[in-house]
Amino acid sequence: MMKNKFSILVLATLLINFATAFAQNPSTKLNNLFKEKNKEILVAAHRGDWRNAPENSMNALLYCIEKRFDMMELDVKMTKDSQMVVMHDNTIDRTTNGKGKVSDYTLADLQKLRLKNGLGRVTQNQIPTFKEMMLAAKGKILINVDKGNDHLNEVFAVLKETETLNQAIVNIGDNIDLSKLNSEAKIPENASIMVVVNMVNQNALEIIKSYETFPRSVIQPIFNTDTLANLNEIPAIAKTQVIWLNSLWPSLNGGHDDDRAVELKQEEESWGWLIKKKPSILQSDRPTELMNYLKKKKLHN
Repeated sequence: MMKNKFSILVLATLLINFATAFAQNPSTKLNNLFKEKNKEILVAAHRGDWRNAPENSMNALLYCIEKRFDMMELDVKMTKDSQMVVMHDNTIDRTTNGKGKVSDYTLADLQKLRLKNGLGRVTQNQIPTFKEMMLAAKGKILINVDKGNDHLNEVFAVLKETETLNQAIVNIGDNIDLSKLNSEAKIPENASIMVVVNMVNQNALEIIKSYETFPRSVIQPIFNTDTLANLNEIPAIAKTQVIWLNSLWPSLNGGHDDDRAVELKQEEESWGWLIKKKPSILQSDRPTELMNYLKKKKLHN
């Protein structure tokens, strides 16, 4: 009897571990986003865990994985010798101990530089390549690729090479409808893409509607005021399309931002207001605090 009980316990433990691992699989999380019954809100860490490591650095990614954030948002730029690196700005002045445009440097020259942390102090962190970041993220965390609009073919080439297309959402541009996108770029059929839509635009709802025919598309509405009438349409849109909202700075969410939640302790007026719009993803500069809030609301596993 004791042996049977022990065997059952071992089997149960293995099943739990398997289920946990499966639930954390990033490709599964991404697939679940596009299912109508999905109710979980995923947390995307803006430029990684930049409060504890330089933004867009390898350590910023590794900390995201360690803290079990669902996704890291990163930005890509092209070097002089056509190598894609992870960097937000067109220049390296703000984030490294160098000066000038990314496009004026070769990869070898950029890798001699060191990244600065959030306080502007130079660290030992190097500028990573996009390929290096995707290999490190492979099988561990979702990635949102931003700022690659001018190099979409190269972005998708790296994702295919590293076999990480199934765990990435690629930003394809701002305020561009699907027909125009298709005339300008060749998007892989199995890719997950995101369009940024400024809700101030009169044709914002038309742009959003155009993506109904692309099965793996994400809509990122941005708005500098919460008084726009079309914001009332977002919960209805979320019934058939995946919505991504930002809790970063007020100009992206009409004042319902991270600092309001954390510093002013107005979680319901910031994150609470946003989740009433039924997003499937929230991008945050306070990912730990946001994830804890969502767990309390039973909106995050």
